[in-house]
Amino acid sequence: MAGESKDYSKYFDFSGAKVISEDEHGRTFRLNGRDIHIISEPDYRQEKQRGKENIQVHYDTAVPETLRTLGYGKKYLITTYGCQMNEHDTEIMRGLFEEMGYTATDDRREADVILLNTCAVRENAEDKVFGELGHLKGLKLEKPDLVLGVCGCMSQEAAVVNRIMQKHSFVDLIFGTHNIHRLPYLLQDAHFNKEMVVEVWSKEGDIIENLPKKREGLRAWINIMYGCDKFCTYCIVPYTRGKERSRLPEDVIAEVRELARQGFREITLLGQNVNAYGKDFADREYRFGDLMDDIRKIDIPRVRFTTSHPRDFDDHLIEVLAKGGNLVEHIHLPVQSGSTEILKRMSRKYSREHFLDLVRRIRAAVPNAVLTSDIIVGFPGETEEQFEETLTLVREARFASAYTFIYSPREGTPAAGMVDDVAAETKKKRLARLNALIAELSYESHREMEGQIVEVLVEGESKNNAEVLSGRTRTNKLIHFEGPKEWIGQFVQVRVTESKTWYIRGEVVDSAVAAG
Repeated sequence: MAGESKDYSKYFDFSGAKVISEDEHGRTFRLNGRDIHIISEPDYRQEKQRGKENIQVHYDTAVPETLRTLGYGKKYLITTYGCQMNEHDTEIMRGLFEEMGYTATDDRREADVILLNTCAVRENAEDKVFGELGHLKGLKLEKPDLVLGVCGCMSQEAAVVNRIMQKHSFVDLIFGTHNIHRLPYLLQDAHFNKEMVVEVWSKEGDIIENLPKKREGLRAWINIMYGCDKFCTYCIVPYTRGKERSRLPEDVIAEVRELARQGFREITLLGQNVNAYGKDFADREYRFGDLMDDIRKIDIPRVRFTTSHPRDFDDHLIEVLAKGGNLVEHIHLPVQSGSTEILKRMSRKYSREHFLDLVRRIRAAVPNAVLTSDIIVGFPGETEEQFEETLTLVREARFASAYTFIYSPREGTPAAGMVDDVAAETKKKRLARLNALIAELSYESHREMEGQIVEVLVEGESKNNAEVLSGRTRTNKLIHFEGPKEWIGQFVQVRVTESKTWYIRGEVVDSAVAAG
């Protein structure tokens, strides 16, 4: 599935480029001394389209026998930036690499293939990737046969692909979020043809099931849907991830059952807008609350989900979450702003009052729910009064923590055309004030836990002290306590003894609640 347009000059600067060949498989250029084979290219106009074409589900997705030995004797390394969705994409790519015979390494000097799986949500995420490419240039010069690739959300942006081709021509491979399953074929091209290979599908592909995944640890990510149809004015995700496409419930449930059989202790259901799950089904009335209710009956200790949109958080989902069991009491609920006027400019499609009413309904049904959020400061046009509305909402909603950001424009989004009229220094001061409030609320929520006995999944040793273990409560609170390494992978009962701003301390009162 390639991009429809062949007029590459509309998206890329090919001044000085020489066309070498063109056929149904794309066009090959000589640019800055490097051959570049463009199979398909990112195009915002295609990415904005939301057609009604049927999404097909494919189950026969095995790596072909001819490519199962491609990686024998070779090693790969993937560096992942961004959200849990990117982490899950990396798990799939790890699975594909290992089915081709590659082995993993953490040492870039040992690697035969290095992939940067990128995020496009914030400007500083892109800056990190280009900085890393600068570091890798020397390694590429030392090891000319090294295959260096850029994939993920940044690759869906025409400006990014153009910049890589113009200024980082040592990169061998660029592919997007819709064609990860094509990795074996793209690697083959990059290995043998010695060209930069560019394949980015602007229109989303079908749903690909049964792709191999290499998961590590006690927790597993499960992608239940792809894409987003909300088109918030600041957000690049609908363009980089495509329209909303839900996996069939029977496929999701089968994967959850298999993870339970394998002994995973916790799963997180993923989607750019996870509680829009099922809205695209034409042949059934089955929504996110129904899926959660079915997964609640599967023997896996903890079930989380992220990220939800307030518009789609309905009463049925709240009713299901109130049943408890393996459905944990932590809910991540991005608000972005506490001002109805700014929410309107963001095209969030809810008001401050609607959001606070949702919070009240959640807390009424799940009294011990812990809420966290995402918040942007300094959005175009944000006044001091509107920022104060955000602070009062944060306090009223009693967020236990939040990811907070200074607004940065993303090319191709409507907000990028708005006048960015909030001074940089003002943005920094607002972020500092917001973070101080979040820290205060986080500490208060920890103080309330003192003396309580909580269930903790022991995840490993503390980063700062090998004698101390760390884990997470059901509400996703980080807790440190003393204990033997044999407890890692188990659930233990811990009494909270001391509050810190971003974590708590405790002592074990009962270990080995459930063996890992």
